[in-house]
Amino acid sequence: MKVAQLVEYGSPLALRELADPAPEPDGVVLAVLASGICRSDWHAWHGDWGWLAGQIPLPRTLGHEIVGEVVAAGPEVRSVAVGSRVTVPFHLACGACAHCRSGHANLCDHMQALGMSRDGGYAEFVDIPNADFNCVPVPESVSSVAASAIGCRFMTAFHAISGQGRVRPGEWVAVHGAGGVGLSAVQIAAAAGASVIAIDLDPGKLALAEKQGASYTVDASETADVPAAVQELSDGGAHVSIDAVGSRTTVVNSVLSLRKGGRHVQIGLTSSEDAGQIALPIDVLTTRELSVIGSHGNPHSSYPQLLSLVDSGKLAPQDIVRQTVPLARAGQVLAEMSDFGTSGITVIDRF
Repeated sequence: MKVAQLVEYGSPLALRELADPAPEPDGVVLAVLASGICRSDWHAWHGDWGWLAGQIPLPRTLGHEIVGEVVAAGPEVRSVAVGSRVTVPFHLACGACAHCRSGHANLCDHMQALGMSRDGGYAEFVDIPNADFNCVPVPESVSSVAASAIGCRFMTAFHAISGQGRVRPGEWVAVHGAGGVGLSAVQIAAAAGASVIAIDLDPGKLALAEKQGASYTVDASETADVPAAVQELSDGGAHVSIDAVGSRTTVVNSVLSLRKGGRHVQIGLTSSEDAGQIALPIDVLTTRELSVIGSHGNPHSSYPQLLSLVDSGKLAPQDIVRQTVPLARAGQVLAEMSDFGTSGITVIDRF
């Protein structure tokens, strides 16, 4: 099979021919139909996350936003049939630990990160363990390209908005960063009945945010005090503020954008510049009684609700996909992410 592999941090991906994978006893092999190119892949490409014991071993086939057709199944698989079209959460889970049993498989004690701790979807085929638990059927009405976004960015935004952020109709939501996950958060929050303010440095991305339902946008490149702008637009501050970037500036701006009793939800992971350590305005947290909430992926148990909303047309991940590319261009897209030169979601759909 053809794969695009990371063989040296920060260097072009290597296009290689590898043996086709075989399924594990409880697993399946997918013929990959679509695979998103995510900013988390960019972090992995740079060798980030050593501070989380998360620097990926090399060589590694990246890709954790996938949709595929089941072409082989192990003898222990019971509920996933050959020929099925499925997606999988990027956080592959065991299904047996306390977190999995309580509906929080995104916190699995034995998690394997697709495209990080095991080879992923920048390939013609990928093997998925514990298929009965990890494979999620894709509705016929949802295209493979659209569904690939559900493997990470769209489902991550869904959990941040509806789960961790507990966004309610009529609330104000600020979204810092209008990349793939930020645009997803804008769309999902707007669909939930919230008024959304999108913040970014790129006017083009802010225009995309407006198309996804943002009521207002703030150009951070031209605004001296982003939190003050959000406070003014929302008549006192956001009820929920999402940081979809993971930089010192966006984290602090997000916290300071909140009204009293507000909820800051952190999606974006940091890069080597901050290495996981960002100081918070702790006195503001105290005097405004603010909450700081982490949000990682999306529990397996939340997929039925998410997919039903996509199937009904209330949510539209396909609207955030800006381009599709062949496998050979994956490395070029990663390089373009270094200066935030991409917009929306890019999907590999030709292998």
